[in-house]
Amino acid sequence: MATIKTDVAPQCPSAQPDMSGATVFGLVQGTATEPRVAYLDRAVPLTPEILASATPVEPTEVFRIGAPCAGGCCRHFGEGRCTLATRLVQSLSPVVAIAPRCALRSQCMWWRQEGVQACMRCPQIATRMPGASPVLVEAATPRITGG
Repeated sequence: MATIKTDVAPQCPSAQPDMSGATVFGLVQGTATEPRVAYLDRAVPLTPEILASATPVEPTEVFRIGAPCAGGCCRHFGEGRCTLATRLVQSLSPVVAIAPRCALRSQCMWWRQEGVQACMRCPQIATRMPGASPVLVEAATPRITGG
């Protein structure tokens, strides 16, 4: 099993480009309805030049971006957990049989919380997916809770 760095803030693998400390750890390939992430050997800081290279589409359609987990400031966070990671594991089928190498994994919130099951679904995730299936749209929709 991989070493988990618990002394480092967990990283959100579905971060927004304007988040502090954002890095690119994967490139979205495939199609709008069936994206597949190609993981980089190492995460690279998200610079204005890298952001500009995504034009004319949104950076979140091209890049998988990691950044420190926003915790309670995120609409997908509740009861000390990433509810998005839970919903993705519960709703989506794995798209790989073996977890791909990932530069973010040792710090990834989804990995820490859901383990290899999150990694086996991760390659089909683009943070912004105009052609997403109804199942994925439902899984990505935050739930309103009383807390």
